[in-house]
Amino acid sequence: MKVVVVVYSDDRNVRADVRDALGVKLGGLDLEVRETATQAAVLAELNRGDVDCCIFDGEATPTGGMGLAKQIRDEYAVCPPVLLLVARPADSWLAAWSRADAIHPYPIDPLTLPQQVEELVFVDDDAA
Repeated sequence: MKVVVVVYSDDRNVRADVRDALGVKLGGLDLEVRETATQAAVLAELNRGDVDCCIFDGEATPTGGMGLAKQIRDEYAVCPPVLLLVARPADSWLAAWSRADAIHPYPIDPLTLPQQVEELVFVDDDAA
């Protein structure tokens, strides 16, 4: 069994930073990070049906991560949890509007990001 995380950013450095921060295991399971740079690529990944969590860059262009988070919440009946990367703490209200499950501020923290993603991915397992 493995955990699949989709990372969306138009900036390859952000995607690499997230991938490096997450590592290769999450909660003792193998981790597969799928990097995407476009809205269409994110939707294609979600349509595969095996995504456990999404990490979206709130600063991405032309489609921002917050708008993309809101879109998938509105369009997918079953939607994986979404973590938004935000540049400013004041953006937390926009993250709430987008119905993101969590936010993580820049710069990406390799100690807290994996913990946040683990909490999002395994929250349903604890409730079962």
